[in-house]
Amino acid sequence: MADDKQIQTVGRRKAAVARVLLRPGKGDLSINGRTLDEYFPRPSLRIRIEEPLKLVQAEGHFDIRVRAAGGGLTGQADALRMGIARALVAVDEEHRHPLREGGMLTRDPRKVERKKPGRPKARKRFQFSKR
Repeated sequence: MADDKQIQTVGRRKAAVARVLLRPGKGDLSINGRTLDEYFPRPSLRIRIEEPLKLVQAEGHFDIRVRAAGGGLTGQADALRMGIARALVAVDEEHRHPLREGGMLTRDPRKVERKKPGRPKARKRFQFSKR
């Protein structure tokens, strides 16, 4: 990959969208202008985000800038994970197989089901009373 080349990808999960800009660098990661630790306070989310980089031994090789929008922190973290994985595949096609086996290139289609009329939630029913 040329030094001036940058790769732009998109990751999605639930209602969250993460636009990822990957370029060669020393490993800086900024999300909406904030660091990874500031934006994602939970260690479990940070581990999930760094998973694709660790899987292909690319930690410290790329600077990553992210614009995340929509959804909550978990959805944004998984969207970011997918965006980084797609960018790593664009850098080197050899990364596709391990990332695919790790499930990082598959979009998770699950979304919140809508509330139905006459029920307290989407599937829950009001308590049945015989008398």
